[in-house]
Amino acid sequence: MVAVFDTNVIISGLRSLEGASFRLLGFVRAGVLRSAVTGPLVFEYDDVASRPGLLPHLSTAEITGFLDWFVSVSSQHKVHFLWRPLLRDPKDDMVLEAAVASGADYLVTFNTADFNEGSSLGVRVITPPQLLALIRSTSL
Repeated sequence: MVAVFDTNVIISGLRSLEGASFRLLGFVRAGVLRSAVTGPLVFEYDDVASRPGLLPHLSTAEITGFLDWFVSVSSQHKVHFLWRPLLRDPKDDMVLEAAVASGADYLVTFNTADFNEGSSLGVRVITPPQLLALIRSTSL
């Protein structure tokens, strides 16, 4: 199962050791779930995670270490077609492009309404709790 994570899911997983986002990162680590990224999406993760005060419990080195690890375990893809502008937010378009380019099974976000038009490109958009429930149901 391959998933593209919106930045809000990555940040949520880094902010709290509880919750679906953190658990999904654990499934990536265990190899149960495969993440997919593009260069622009990784730069977005880095930009947001590095904002002062957003992750005060993590040092710059820890954030960089996490991102290096996350990229190393993710399938990396190039975007050959830009679908912009399809969504209201250009940064959401970047996440959608990563999902299309990677052929991901799911685009995971807390803001599913922001990706409604993604279904026109065959992208299935779900929340972290929904993906967590799906993983649990398929592993029974």
